[in-house]
Amino acid sequence: MQAIELLTTRSSMPRLIEPGPNAAQFQLLQRAAARAPDHMALMPYRFVVYKADARQRLGAIFRRAAEAKGLSDEACLQASQLPLRAPMVIVCLLDYQPHDKVPRDEQFASAACATLLMQQASFAQNLGAIWRTGWFAEDPQVLREIGGKSDDAIVGFLYVGTPAVPTPIKPDKDVAENSATAKGIRIRGFSVPGGRGSRRECWSCQ
Repeated sequence: MQAIELLTTRSSMPRLIEPGPNAAQFQLLQRAAARAPDHMALMPYRFVVYKADARQRLGAIFRRAAEAKGLSDEACLQASQLPLRAPMVIVCLLDYQPHDKVPRDEQFASAACATLLMQQASFAQNLGAIWRTGWFAEDPQVLREIGGKSDDAIVGFLYVGTPAVPTPIKPDKDVAENSATAKGIRIRGFSVPGGRGSRRECWSCQ
């Protein structure tokens, strides 16, 4: 897939089946994530990978969170089955690194960019992927059980697998009314840092 086509036709693929990414494909997802904008090279993200039977452990985390909220038995059962909708689920986390030059919001944006790059790398390899959130992504108990700290955050759950059907491409959006050309106004943009940080392990497979 050509780069421009990939960028301008991005659409989520919710219907995913086996097989999931093989070792080479997964390595490309990791490489893509590492290219996210990263001010001061903090690597403010962490990814927890659930595949095969490990998805049931993620389902158990979802179920316990649903039970803690007092949801119905049916809703709790449904919660436990959510990770089974794809061969692989990558939990994408903000791994917050306190830094006087890089605020938390910017670090969250970096983790979000890494998530998007993994989704795009999936599509480029003829895989399918969907970035899911919902209340599970906002739940402190889910964050804690996945291994996040109190000042971390779940950016999303990236479901990856083989498309069961051709990926439906959504219509283009007209962004003209949300855009403006500044005249005589300085617009603050992203900095391009030259600093380097220490390398941390940001991947774990369950």
